[in-house]
Amino acid sequence: MFARVNSMGVLGIDGFAVTVEADLSQGLPGFDVVGLPGAAVKEARDRVRAALKNNGFTYPVSRITVNLAPADVKKEGSVYDLPLLVALLLASGQLKAKVDDCAFLGELSLDGGLRPVRGALPMVIAARDRGIKHAFLPADNAAEGAVVDGITVYPVSHIMELLKHLAGHESLSPAAAPAWDDAATQHLPDFADVMGQTAARRAMEVAAAGAHNILLIGPPGSGKSMLAKRLPSILPDLSREEALEVTKIHSVAGVLAGGSGLLRHRPFRSPHHNISLAGLTGGGSFPRPGEVSLAHNGVLFLDELPEFSRQSMESLRQPLEDGAVTISRVNASLRYPCAVMLVAAMNPCPCGFFGHPTRTCTCSPAASRQYLARVSGPLLDRIDLHIEVPPVEFEQLSAKAPAESSATIRERVNAARKRQWERFADSGVVSNAHIPAGKLKEFCPLTDAASALLKNAFDRMGLSARAYDRLLKVSRTIADLDNRDVIDAAHVAEAVQYRSLDRKYWQNR
Repeated sequence: MFARVNSMGVLGIDGFAVTVEADLSQGLPGFDVVGLPGAAVKEARDRVRAALKNNGFTYPVSRITVNLAPADVKKEGSVYDLPLLVALLLASGQLKAKVDDCAFLGELSLDGGLRPVRGALPMVIAARDRGIKHAFLPADNAAEGAVVDGITVYPVSHIMELLKHLAGHESLSPAAAPAWDDAATQHLPDFADVMGQTAARRAMEVAAAGAHNILLIGPPGSGKSMLAKRLPSILPDLSREEALEVTKIHSVAGVLAGGSGLLRHRPFRSPHHNISLAGLTGGGSFPRPGEVSLAHNGVLFLDELPEFSRQSMESLRQPLEDGAVTISRVNASLRYPCAVMLVAAMNPCPCGFFGHPTRTCTCSPAASRQYLARVSGPLLDRIDLHIEVPPVEFEQLSAKAPAESSATIRERVNAARKRQWERFADSGVVSNAHIPAGKLKEFCPLTDAASALLKNAFDRMGLSARAYDRLLKVSRTIADLDNRDVIDAAHVAEAVQYRSLDRKYWQNR
């Protein structure tokens, strides 16, 4: 007796079709799973056996062979529990149903309940693209699967609900996707809480308007982390296409909250400095997205940057350039997108008080050089804005006049982003930070005065070609905030100020 059931798997952040084939034959009783199953897949036979017996079904006493096709792709995870159970019931004649246009995903508990699985969203997308009309998912995964058009998703809490539906006794109700406009309110820290720091607030606005990377340097308690944590409050909302890609990554990583649909707000990830290389960029024996990919279309905040391992920091160089992490293995090459805004914060020296107006730095020159040397020149070159965050004075902290709110800043950021979207229409570019080198002349026209100032800065500061490009992109963003089509000398002058601190700290100490 033979049965075939459709299921899905995940490779990278994309789903692929898996066919679960079950064959019952005469011979010594046994249960073999073939088709490159991982450890969790091999353990599925015990979960399936218990679920069948605990719900009144007969476990087939025969030679059971289950094949997961394609047989040359590694199958990982507990997602194949449910399709395996359905295939056994069909092969043993205990279930009569047509399941050719159905896909089954889910982990079984021993009493027949269904637990959520990772990667439900990309698997449902793959099922839809394969022409499957119905997908049966654990109830906690149904909301994310329901956002996919062209396929009906059914939430299943227990196998008896599914089996009654397939047998035609009691129908399951399809899951309804929440309306895109029905976004949950997110309460974010507000820039109105930040007193003083006028220059740093302006730099954060420029960074948000063009999706630029930014480095904050200052003594302890000056407000570096406070500024960084308020950056999401002035970023534009995710588009539906961006939200779909971000949600796929979070779904594959298993960090998507149960019962949630598409993510509506840009992610903000702040890993601790003891994070491993695989935790930051992705990887592992069975690769998963790292923090840099979980921050895709959002913010990756690295506080105390020099405390991160040198290997971890240097691993960000290529992802910051390419907007993606490629993980190569013998049998596969996986690509995780990571178009992030990098926000880094650090002290100017080990004790943190170099340049402080009232406190004396106790670090030796050698210790300071060693501390700063942990951040390499190539990584600094990939950070567009280098901002000094000085200590806040008492008069600023005690000021009664409220600071400018995030809502007001966000209006200007949205206006600048709108100009960029109109400029880059149909070009594949989404923000100024991602303008390709071949398009800089087209998108970044300069006045004669601006061109002369840029040339002078390039020669005087000894900029690299990459730093020149990034300086031009920041100038383009400042011009957008100023509602100008052509970059003027004032825009270039402000952008040059944001590239001077690396010379102060890294060249003069």
